Amino acid sequence: MRIGRGDDCRPTWQRDRLLRALGGTVLEIGAGDGVKLTCYPAEVDEIVLVEPDPFLRATARIASAACATPSRILDGDPARLPVPDASYDAVVCSLILCCTPQLETTLAEVRRVLRRGGELRFYEHQRSDLTAVALAQSVVTPLWSRVSGGCHLSRDIVTAIRRAGFIVERLDRFTFCHVTHTIGAARRA
Repeated sequence: MRIGRGDDCRPTWQRDRLLRALGGTVLEIGAGDGVKLTCYPAEVDEIVLVEPDPFLRATARIASAACATPSRILDGDPARLPVPDASYDAVVCSLILCCTPQLETTLAEVRRVLRRGGELRFYEHQRSDLTAVALAQSVVTPLWSRVSGGCHLSRDIVTAIRRAGFIVERLDRFTFCHVTHTIGAARRA
């Protein structure tokens, strides 16, 4: 049984969809406060979290102490992951690909650390398929990015993942708080 903290340990449908049926060794990039640690399935053997922000890393350490699955938290940049090549069965990115200054480099790093056939799980902001909404996203992104930790609402994350050499196997698009999001799974080709 997982140890959690109140409602935080109950997965939202987004967290459930993102993490369902994961197993093996998992690298989570941009771990934030570590609340997702309580949502990982029991089939996961180890979770390594990379978080560049010192405050969030410290908060994630608290969550890690309450996690039933062995976990460790590393300081690191998504564009230069401090882990060996081909060392993970899955990489989880949750609202980090929309924020990373070097999207292509970050995705190349994800590909580098995944074992052959490994899986990228992502939950990200996504440029809308609707032309008017996509235009609005482009207009507000410079201001939004300044006040939202570098987030780029107008990025086409799914296309970037495909260009980085992944095969998207599952993709759900939805609107949450008037912003287009996507949750998906992609395999390293």
